[in-house]
Amino acid sequence: MSAIIDTFIAPPCHDEITFLFQDDHLLVVNKPSGLLSLSGKNPQNLDSVHHRLVRLFPGCTLVHRLDFGTSGLMVVALNKAINAALSRQFSQRSVSKTYQALLCGHLAEDEGVIDAAIAKDPAQFPRMTVCPLQGKPARSRFRVIGRSHWQGQEGMEVAVTRVELTPETGRTHQLRIHCQQLGHPILGCDLYGGQVLPGAKQAERLMLHASGLAFTHPVSGEPLHVSAASPF
Repeated sequence: MSAIIDTFIAPPCHDEITFLFQDDHLLVVNKPSGLLSLSGKNPQNLDSVHHRLVRLFPGCTLVHRLDFGTSGLMVVALNKAINAALSRQFSQRSVSKTYQALLCGHLAEDEGVIDAAIAKDPAQFPRMTVCPLQGKPARSRFRVIGRSHWQGQEGMEVAVTRVELTPETGRTHQLRIHCQQLGHPILGCDLYGGQVLPGAKQAERLMLHASGLAFTHPVSGEPLHVSAASPF
């Protein structure tokens, strides 16, 4: 099998990371869309959440990541012991994560569950694919917040549904590919059909935002709930 070559070069991101929680053990930050979570192998992809934060907090590490185009909440550990404790919560699925998204078209249902196993698709890197046989189990819930029209350039309108998404697992591209499975991809999603509807290609970003995060503080044992309003 031929080696996978990643040719993606991230354009400059001028938006700042904002801090929503900070103590001696961890940070919760709001990542802008268009910023890598972790620097890439290509030196042109040096700028990232980790690259910016490690200059302020030497030794900090990411507990999880968000896709390049996704904005919203990320947890950053300030030492290895905190990273291990938080990673344990993520792996045990005791961390509650919620997202907001604009989906292309108007969903008929007001809520539901998407249960579709996800696997890598080496032939179409970096895409993932739904594969019941070889994929890892993946499950997401959705709840409709509202149905409207998104205004693009030149007066072009796209029918959209604003949803709250709750992933019960944490597979790569899970919410993006699960929304595609619904038949309503996330507006602006270049990999899974979110630019197909007339006018949708004008979306300036992936309309996916990590809006809520709840977990147990690994030192105090207190529940920590952080939220960040959707920027779209």
